[in-house]
This record gives sequence, structure tokens and C-alpha cells, in this order.
Amino acid sequence: MQVVEPNPRKARVNIRAYIWFAVLIVVGLIVAFNGFATVQYGNVGLYKTFGKLNDNILSPGIHMKIPFVQSIIQVNVQVTKAETDTSASSKDLQPVSTHVAVNYSVDKAAAYKLMNNVGGSFDSVIVNPAIQEIVKEVTARYPAEDLIAKRDIVAGEVREHLTTRLAKYNLIVADINIVNFKFSDAFNQSIEAKQVAQQQALKAENDLKRVQIEAKQKVAQAQADAESLKLKKQEVTPELIQLKQIEVQEMAVDKWDGRLPSVTGGATPFIDVNSLAGGSGSSRAVSVPGTSSEDQSAADDAAAATADGSNSSNSSSK
Repeated sequence: MQVVEPNPRKARVNIRAYIWFAVLIVVGLIVAFNGFATVQYGNVGLYKTFGKLNDNILSPGIHMKIPFVQSIIQVNVQVTKAETDTSASSKDLQPVSTHVAVNYSVDKAAAYKLMNNVGGSFDSVIVNPAIQEIVKEVTARYPAEDLIAKRDIVAGEVREHLTTRLAKYNLIVADINIVNFKFSDAFNQSIEAKQVAQQQALKAENDLKRVQIEAKQKVAQAQADAESLKLKKQEVTPELIQLKQIEVQEMAVDKWDGRLPSVTGGATPFIDVNSLAGGSGSSRAVSVPGTSSEDQSAADDAAAATADGSNSSNSSSK
């Protein structure tokens, strides 16, 4: 039986063929993967061929490109925040440090112009310098106190100027926020002292108003008392006076115990017997022993008043 020996040359050819086949597969895979690119959401793409930009705007998704010749750069068109610290002076020459946050975005349709004219670092080249310049310009128009009290107006003016400035570079300003105004310690102390003075002045004004109101209340109370007294005087009639006299005389009789005083001298009260009896005519005073001088005086006065009243009544009847 004849044995066939393997041909070493033929074996080497087969190995080389396998190697070349594997290399072609790898190269094909590399070329295939390099012929596609993905644009992420929130971005637009631009073809870059040998360093030159193409003005064709690519939307998010998968796009074909020439392998090893073209590349796709992505431009973020979402709202982006730029924060900047600015040092400026107010209208009254107070040093002011301002922290500003600006929300802006890239105009999709003008992404090619922005990247071709400015480049990818437009935030540091365009946005931040524009913010600082405009904030300094607007801050210099207001006194330091107005920067605090009119923050919304100041922010609106900064937004208006910044929108006009960035529109030249196809950047859209969405919103602006003045995060903080920082002043010198001396100015802060003066503001605090002014606020304290205003509070004290307000307290003094309130105290003055309170005193004025209390004075008006007292005047009103005095007028009311005077009016009440006037009405009471109008209510006093001769019949009321006569009734009071009778009450005084009855009180004097109630106090007499029926005994004559053991010591003579001093005043002895008199009681109008006719008045008590309801009779008419002249008054007749009766001395009531055992009564004091004060009661006697009151009784005398009552008797005299009764007599006068009776005379007046008789005169009227006549």
C-alpha cells in the first residue's frame, strides 16, 4: 500500500488563505461600524469631512458616513445654564458682587453658523463675557438700595440686553436669575441702621396716633357726660323737688325716738305738719327733739322749699 505524504507547500497556502480571509472579515467589520454614527437626543449633528463642516443639519438618530473620511460632531441644543460671578459698582459707587445664572440654548437651524464661526467653546467665548459686561452696565444705572428693592426690574433689563446680544450668535436666552447681590460690610451696616430707624419712626408714629385717639375718646366721653348732665337738669321739675322735700322730712321723723332732749340749747328741727297731713295753707314747723343740727338744717330747708312750692301753687291757682 502506497502512503501519500502531505505537501508542506500546499498546507502553507491554505493557512495564508485563512489568515487573509480573517483579515478581510475584520476590515469589513471595522469599515461597516465606521460607516455609521449616532446623534444623541437633545443634539443635532454636523458632517465634518477632512476638517471641513457641512451645513447639513442631522437630527437625532443613526446616520451613514464615509469611513475614515467623515465624522459627525454633535451640538447640544437643550437648555443650558451658565453661571457667572460679576463685580461692579452701583450708581452711588457702592461695590456690588453679583452671581447670575442664565438659561440659554442653541438655535437648531443655525447650529452650523455657530460652530463654524465660534466653535464648541461658545459658552466661555461668547456667553460669559456678555453676561459680565451687561450686568456691570445695568448695575451702574441703579443705586445700591434699588438693586435690592427692584431686583425683578434689574433682572428684566439684563435679560433684554442679553437676549439682543446673544441673538447675534444664534443663541436663545430662556431665562435669567440674579441669584445674589453682595455688598460691602459697611453698606450692610448702614442698611441695618436705616431699617432700625424706620422701625422706631413707625413706632413713634403709631404711639402718636394712639395718643390722639385716646384724647378724642376722652373728649367724646366728656361731651357725653355733659349732655347727660344737661338732660338730667331738664328732668328736674317742681313736683320732683317737692317729692324730695317730703322724703327728707319723713327721714327726719323716722329718726326721732319721741323723747325731748335733756339739754336745752342748740337747734331743734321743725317738721311741716300740714305738709305731712296733706293739708294746705301756710307751713307750720314742728320741732323734733333728739335730732341733730344737720338733720334740723335739712328739715328747715325742706320746709322752706315746701312753703315756697305751696305759695307758688296757690299763686298759680289764683
